Amino acid sequence: MIPEIRISDYDYCLPDERIAKYPLPQRDMSKLLCYRHGKVSGHTFREIVDFIPDNSIMVFNDTKVVPARLHFQRETGAHIEIFCLEPASPPEYSRIFAETASCRWKCIVGNIKRWKSDVLHLYNPENDPEVLSLGLEAVLVEREQETAVVEFSWSGGLPFSRVLEICGSVPIPPYLDRDSEAVDTERYQTLYAKYRGSVAAPTAGLHFAEEELTAIKNKGTDMENVCLHVGAGTFLPVKSELVSGHRMHREPFIVKKSLIEKLIGRRKPVTAVGTTSVRTLESLYYTGVSCIEKGWPEDVSQWAPYEREYPYTTDEALQAIVSYLNDHALDELKTATRIIIVPGFDFRITDILVTNFHQPQSTLLLLISAFTGGDWKRIYSYALEHGFRFLSYGDSSILFRDPSPQE
Repeated sequence: MIPEIRISDYDYCLPDERIAKYPLPQRDMSKLLCYRHGKVSGHTFREIVDFIPDNSIMVFNDTKVVPARLHFQRETGAHIEIFCLEPASPPEYSRIFAETASCRWKCIVGNIKRWKSDVLHLYNPENDPEVLSLGLEAVLVEREQETAVVEFSWSGGLPFSRVLEICGSVPIPPYLDRDSEAVDTERYQTLYAKYRGSVAAPTAGLHFAEEELTAIKNKGTDMENVCLHVGAGTFLPVKSELVSGHRMHREPFIVKKSLIEKLIGRRKPVTAVGTTSVRTLESLYYTGVSCIEKGWPEDVSQWAPYEREYPYTTDEALQAIVSYLNDHALDELKTATRIIIVPGFDFRITDILVTNFHQPQSTLLLLISAFTGGDWKRIYSYALEHGFRFLSYGDSSILFRDPSPQE
């Protein structure tokens, strides 16, 4: 049954001065809030290694943010901002980034009412010769409900990944209320980012410096990666009074077969770094249900966890995915999810969550409430009272579900 949740019940006062507009000089200088056994305490992020259980699995999202924001100009002088969301043609990230002359993307287009049918030219006020040599142009192919399909074309034979690096800017969150700067190119990216495709960073990972990553590895932690490409939907507020009226966007993800096999019959606690890692891990059960009932891994729908009771164990669902991959000689699962995690959700895989502090009335705050058994207000009150910085460039927290598996 789809839960009837009022988003107004997940509101709190977040003063603008508590939103971190820039990153700290060093990644691991941030504060760390620990929530465990119902108790809240304050620490520094460099202490996180002490909180990771021995003999555990830690899962990171190794997606890479692309400079997906492009600014064009009409012949009339009107400025049009184009925000690349996901590939349209070719439909795969790896292929579209390798294209050398043209490609089509699903985009969010600012000022779209002023874009008729003319060809747009990249806005280049400084007459950068490298930008000029590309001659990047944009044509509106199709308007959709919330997005548009845009065709880009350029000259010079460079792959589109390089075109974006030259012409695009880092799509920092709108709540930072500033243009992207040089610091964002490095710091709005995790150190372990690998696969291009996100238009927003999995920000929990921004705190990890090489020292923490090395220390966690040396502790014997089984460090694993998943890849969920974060869409712009992560910034969309819940506008409906009831959460049931909110529509989650589709986000593709990849999980290696070897990780799924490790999760079957596991005795190790699992720490997810970031809400994107949680959503990926928790989507696996419903992907497995699809493999059992349909024979293939269907996209996970938004309300799948709440629509009915499922007779399968977590191990049965995960084994069904492994069997499907083995039958098709595949080493990794590639599918997508729209899953929304709200109070009442049954967590099947994730025991511990490393995450930042999220916006009021957001789906991510609903996830935090679900993970902490509704105790989010006490956690956020502590953070506000003790000078924690909020949102993407803000401080961090490590949250333990109760009862935790290491008890």
